[in-house]
Amino acid sequence: MRLSGRGLRCIRGGREVFDGLDFEAAGGEALALVGHNGAGKTSLLRLIAGLLMPAAGIITFDGGEPDTPVAEQAHYLGHRDALKPSLSVVENLAFWRDFLGGEPADLMAGITAVGLSHAAELPAAYLSAGQRRRLSIARLLVVRRPIWLLDEPTSALDVKGQAMFVNLMSDHLARGGLIVAATHSPLGITTREMRIGAAA
Repeated sequence: MRLSGRGLRCIRGGREVFDGLDFEAAGGEALALVGHNGAGKTSLLRLIAGLLMPAAGIITFDGGEPDTPVAEQAHYLGHRDALKPSLSVVENLAFWRDFLGGEPADLMAGITAVGLSHAAELPAAYLSAGQRRRLSIARLLVVRRPIWLLDEPTSALDVKGQAMFVNLMSDHLARGGLIVAATHSPLGITTREMRIGAAA
């Protein structure tokens, strides 16, 4: 599998964020996007996720499902944890499984993998910031997709939570998946760095 972008141009709010940007990531590889705030790291992730349209250029995914858009083969884990406060941990995860078209799966396996089995029936409103991040990560496990797009994924995680996520990322890469992550700090896995600079 190979995820590629060629000649990408991104404009947000009338401002050119980047132009002529190329990138490439292969199965089993983690690509770390580095650069200062506002350089376009999140914008690139959102382009790949299909949440923004490029002003120019193309994104391709060789080796994936040929008739399925790249965005539908990717998980995007953004800054905010997309959870419904009134729903329990299990109900939130079931919602995302159904929304993303996942197969009936053992939700508890995903919840246990992120260390939330003790809070499975609690409403998301009662979770700490770190627990909410763990629940968002569980979505990556319940509906398997080859591309993980991670925006500062370890934010709000304590040391134990970061170690848990390192193991999950390593397992994803070992299965042939790929990761593109915007980060200001090391992910704890082997990465290839790509620096993004803001347009002048």
